[in-house]
Amino acid sequence: MFKFSKSHAYSIGVDIGDDSLKLVQLGENGNGISLIAGQSENLPEGVKAGSSQWQRWAIETIRQLTSNGDFHGKEVIAALPAREVYIDNIKMPRSDGNDVEEAIFSKIKQKLPFEPIRENTMIKYIPMEQDNALVIAAERKIIDRHLAIYEKVGLSIKSIGIWPTALVNCYTKFFCRRQSDLEAIVMLVCIEANYTNVVICRHNNLLFARSLSTGLSQLNNKKSVNKLVLDLTECRRQFASMNPRGQVGRLVFLTSQTTIDKEMCVTIAKQLDIPAQVGDCLAAVEITEPCRLGGVSEDDKKAPGTPIERRKCEVNWATAFGLSLS
Repeated sequence: MFKFSKSHAYSIGVDIGDDSLKLVQLGENGNGISLIAGQSENLPEGVKAGSSQWQRWAIETIRQLTSNGDFHGKEVIAALPAREVYIDNIKMPRSDGNDVEEAIFSKIKQKLPFEPIRENTMIKYIPMEQDNALVIAAERKIIDRHLAIYEKVGLSIKSIGIWPTALVNCYTKFFCRRQSDLEAIVMLVCIEANYTNVVICRHNNLLFARSLSTGLSQLNNKKSVNKLVLDLTECRRQFASMNPRGQVGRLVFLTSQTTIDKEMCVTIAKQLDIPAQVGDCLAAVEITEPCRLGGVSEDDKKAPGTPIERRKCEVNWATAFGLSLS
């Protein structure tokens, strides 16, 4: 009897934030999910996110990281930075036979953080439970700027993803394994350097999403932690107002064990009065290369970018992991 290896490489997930750039590619080898390649690079000081200088930096950095890394293929799934995407949770408007996106635009245009011109606004929406919808809006010029990055690097863009679905992908693939998890409503908290992304979901059903302005670099005192708790409480209140029969039953911090202070997680969970866990996506995948387990080889030190290290990880990889799994 012959045994065939079922190896499969996912697309490269590209998470471009305001302070860093992360590339990850996951794969399946028949025994589970493994890390094929992963690199990150911090934004240089003096380079403003979204500027033409930033765009040139992103092009050169992605070109170097994909050339010197172990990435397979040219297909990528990328997400726009949270700052450049408007996300709102709304009740689905009645369109009366008209275009749904036009009805949604009329409902949100006064809240858009950019000039609300319909021709210059890209809108997508995700239907949710209780006639709710998650609305995603961005300026066309922003999307064109990002598409130009991958075109100039020579990569094939499979899709432009969004961070809420990436976080749901990460949760359902790695931390939603019991039968009871399929119906449990959970709040996913992804704390980045300068912001925190929040998702509420039931398994792979997205129910709520919001990006908060408090990040890990601000969580250095009791006052800032209390502010994050208040913001998370407001997220839960807004979700409850749109889903009267839904109740958040668990809190999952999507991060690595070494990126976030466990005591801070305990403090937040106690104040929210919700059972909590740390969802470490690095611990959920197989990492076979020795240099990515506990040290960086001399060759890696000379190459651009920082490889993934499980034991001393200071990077939150959840969004990039979820994009690769899309």
